[in-house]
Amino acid sequence: MPHKIGAQFWFKSDLFAIEPGEDEETNPLCYGKQLANWLRTQLMAKGYAVEEVIPEDWGWCVMCARKPFMLWVGCVSVHDYEKSKPGDPPPNGKDVTWSCMVTAEPSLLAGLFKRINVEPALGDLGRHVSDILSAEPSIDQVAEP
Repeated sequence: MPHKIGAQFWFKSDLFAIEPGEDEETNPLCYGKQLANWLRTQLMAKGYAVEEVIPEDWGWCVMCARKPFMLWVGCVSVHDYEKSKPGDPPPNGKDVTWSCMVTAEPSLLAGLFKRINVEPALGDLGRHVSDILSAEPSIDQVAEP
């Protein structure tokens, strides 16, 4: 069963810096480690048993649950390869548009044997992320770029 994407958010903030070399763990110009660690802490305060953040080729994964399906939030900077190239110095965090995407991912094997309803958990996590972002005064939500 393919993954299901729930809420997605775009915002600007000076709360998150880009760490030197952090895109060596992802792909060039894919930042978001501080955002992912901050969101992890916020979600733990809401009762999620969140693992350490995981670097992926597309950005940073905040894994909130693995069973009965994977439930996670992807955190990444929105980058424009026309404006910046790999090897350029990283931008200031305040100049970056950040994105968080809530995702549920049932295993293929589990999906073959029974119908897995990911909607309630996906919706709850999306509401929690929305509440967290809305409550932070240094985050300004913006339209999808």
